[in-house]
Amino acid sequence: MRVLVTGGAGFIGSHIVRALAAHGHEPVVHDVRTDPAADVRDPDGVRRALAGVDAVCHQAAMVGLGTGFADAPEYVSRNDLGTAVLLTAMAESRVRRLVLAGSMVVYGEGRHTCARHGVVRPGPRTVAALDAGRFEPPCPVCGADLAPGLVGEDAPADPRNVYATTKLAQEHLAAAWARATDGTAVSLRYHNVYGPGMPRDTPYAGVASFFRSALARGEAPRVFEDGRQRRDFVHVRDVAAANVAALEASGGGLPPGALTAYNTGSGEPHTVGEMAEALAAAHGGPPPVVTGEYRLGDVRHITADSSRLRAELGWKPQVSFAEGMTEFADG
Repeated sequence: MRVLVTGGAGFIGSHIVRALAAHGHEPVVHDVRTDPAADVRDPDGVRRALAGVDAVCHQAAMVGLGTGFADAPEYVSRNDLGTAVLLTAMAESRVRRLVLAGSMVVYGEGRHTCARHGVVRPGPRTVAALDAGRFEPPCPVCGADLAPGLVGEDAPADPRNVYATTKLAQEHLAAAWARATDGTAVSLRYHNVYGPGMPRDTPYAGVASFFRSALARGEAPRVFEDGRQRRDFVHVRDVAAANVAALEASGGGLPPGALTAYNTGSGEPHTVGEMAEALAAAHGGPPPVVTGEYRLGDVRHITADSSRLRAELGWKPQVSFAEGMTEFADG
């Protein structure tokens, strides 16, 4: 299968390219990092790139929480306009298989349960609560403490920042394209991806990259809030394998004319503090410092139930948390 990989020179995209080649497929990289003209917002360039292609793996995006709302136009342009241009060219070129780099950020907060009111969806945390160090979202009905759990793909979307909003819009665009063309679309909702090649020293990088950069400078990782916020850290090679599985399944077995979403996580929730401690121990650097600082657009807990991806596509992660953090710390 000849697969166009947008963003194929990036962190996750480059691992997907290698995984596709290892499985006997022919990846075609379309990335502004290697060719300034390879912008998914350029219709002519995208049409040329789609020549002879059987499927598209769409990884090109502006990622991370960024520096504030001033980034909104750039996020919307790169993520949503770029996706619309790509899908329009795919419709014209009659390419009918798409795998999209989705994100767990579309959920907002993860699954929370109140002892009295069952499953509830807490609203955004307030500045007053965060300033006071009240990081756990309360029950929106009675104000009681909540128990975090795993969120499934059927949970309602509730994006809490600009990046999250653009990732949800990408899914809606892909679903509309699938209905209009009878195409097959898959969104892999990535959790916190880390591993070799992760960007360094940029406000758009992930928390694991910030911690590793601090350790490389001989500094203690600075952990926001109280360090107890839960995430699912999934290794980039496992994410690449999930993309290959989704691309191969899109040739049959998945419903045409619709978008199918799959949570893509390790299935092993860890706190951000645990991750910082694991990196510091593996690197031999100073232990992390819990600062109590926060970023307003962050959610408290978001961890996935990835059982649907395992059951329907036969994928399962291969890199354990301990193994992956040791490798990442030394990389």
